[in-house]
Amino acid sequence: MSDALKHECGIAVLRLKKPLSYYKEKYGSAFYPIQKMYLLMEKQHNRGQDGAGLASIKLDMQPGERYISRVRSNQAQPIQDIFSQINERINQELEEHPEYCESAELQKKYIPYIGEVFLGHVRYGTFGKNSIESVHPFLRQNNWVHRNLIVAGNFNLTNSKELFDDLVRLGQHPKEMSDTITVMEKIGHFLDDEVSDLYYKIKEEGFSKKDASPFIGERLDVGRILRRASKNWDGGFAMAGMIGHGDAFVLRDPAGIRPAFYYDDDEIVVVASERPVIQTAFNVSADDIRELSPGQAIIIRKDASVNFERILDPLPLKACSFERIYFSRGNDMEIYQERKDLGKLIFPQVLEAIDNDTDNSVFSYIPNTSETSFIGMLEGAQDYLNQRKIKDILGQKDRLDETALQEILSVKLRTEKIAVKDAKLRTFITDDSSRDDLVAHVYDVTYGVIQPTDNLVIIDDSIVRGTTLKKSIIRMLDRLHPKQIVVVSAAPQVRYPDCYGIDMAKLEGLIAFRAAVELLKERNMYHIAESVYEKSKAQVNLKDTEIVNYVKEIYEPFTDEEISAKIADMVIDADVKSNVKVVFQTVENLHKACPKNLGDWYFTGNYPTVGGNRVVNRAFINFFEGRDEKPY
Repeated sequence: MSDALKHECGIAVLRLKKPLSYYKEKYGSAFYPIQKMYLLMEKQHNRGQDGAGLASIKLDMQPGERYISRVRSNQAQPIQDIFSQINERINQELEEHPEYCESAELQKKYIPYIGEVFLGHVRYGTFGKNSIESVHPFLRQNNWVHRNLIVAGNFNLTNSKELFDDLVRLGQHPKEMSDTITVMEKIGHFLDDEVSDLYYKIKEEGFSKKDASPFIGERLDVGRILRRASKNWDGGFAMAGMIGHGDAFVLRDPAGIRPAFYYDDDEIVVVASERPVIQTAFNVSADDIRELSPGQAIIIRKDASVNFERILDPLPLKACSFERIYFSRGNDMEIYQERKDLGKLIFPQVLEAIDNDTDNSVFSYIPNTSETSFIGMLEGAQDYLNQRKIKDILGQKDRLDETALQEILSVKLRTEKIAVKDAKLRTFITDDSSRDDLVAHVYDVTYGVIQPTDNLVIIDDSIVRGTTLKKSIIRMLDRLHPKQIVVVSAAPQVRYPDCYGIDMAKLEGLIAFRAAVELLKERNMYHIAESVYEKSKAQVNLKDTEIVNYVKEIYEPFTDEEISAKIADMVIDADVKSNVKVVFQTVENLHKACPKNLGDWYFTGNYPTVGGNRVVNRAFINFFEGRDEKPY
């Protein structure tokens, strides 16, 4: 994606099922789980680049012995930073106490982070400052082992304010209003309730306060806690947590918006945001990895038993399609094919844009993450060429000689590596015109392969804001002087804000929305926008279930092609000499390519939860009133 777009987080949960001595014996080191957590997190680096954190729990430690460790970083390379800190601490302990090297039990007792239960998180914050306080995992501490709670998630809730108010009504005094704190305190409140209830029941059975502790851990109903805590959550989430005595869980949202995959054998249980991450870290087959069902929690008890509980009633499955288009690593076997299909399915529109002239067209891609869709587009183009060759051969079969046949068969697609990004080119000048000139050179181009008679077709994963397209890509490609530039988006037009974890919350930031508004103004139809505003204002105090997405009316007067043409006008500066077209994927083809991930609310406005309509309602009011505010 050429636009700078912050997006989803990644989670990793690892539970060892055997004593640390087993892993030291089999794999040569009691640091086996640390090494695996590093792999799980580094392989999800694509999901978070401004923060990372790791927490671990040691089972069955004695009072006075540290059993929870946590490290977080918001440095430039946060994953590297936290594991450097961990390694430094481990090496320091081993240098000072070489006797620890021989015993996994001593390493567990005295060295931090060496335990049995782990929770890792990589973060890409969509809002707010990148402060260390915003980095997961979050920790809720208590002297009662069962009341210690560690939480991290890939999530965003549409109703954080309402959930915060619920906590206040319960008598709590949360230290801030962030959705992570709110979620943690919600779970923590019902965890406290459950522990207190169990304590009084066990006390009535004749046990002392001290003796009651292990029984509380055995009887704790994690599923009941999650059901009570998540009752009113509205959003997309894969919420992970650990409880101080050793229970762990991951809960997935009821519409399946956010992904969660797990693997379980006799040595480990692992949960992560992406399937190939688990495949790579543990060298297991994709067939052995399962996806957590919507509304379901995987609960790993202190005794290492694994249970699955229905926590929330499932909604119609609307798994995020942006996962397939862009966010997830492309080495997943299904995602790779889906991205190829996105490129292949859009080729007929590309063919129309170049008037079927493949002979005078050069095909390329930008950025590198678009390469898989590019391969698919080439497959579509090759199919077209093959059909053309067959038609030419059959049309000339009575007079075809070797020279003519060779001429037909020699026709090939022209593909080139056109754009190369200068990763560290700094736009340090604050003057706007000077900065824009530098931004235009963030990408370099390959000279000498484009002729003035050529169409230059370049495919991108998706076009969201259009900023990079206007300030850099179009101007860069125009330096090659093609007859026409055709920018192809493997995704449909992004028309509506996201409220489930992607940094697309403001309508005015979406170029498709700005294009539709410009068309309304040009055609003297802006009264439609005014009407949408009035309708949206009238819904402010309605229940979520009663709110309608009237923003759809902004787009109704126009065809997809009209909006695409307007976007093309908007990304061209006055000094661009080439003709420019922008081609977008259709929603229908998106669903063909990604049949299991039908979440398309940013394209269609069909939100999978009731809170989504409230968010788009607020987002339009903010736009119309000129308020630069987060709509949830």
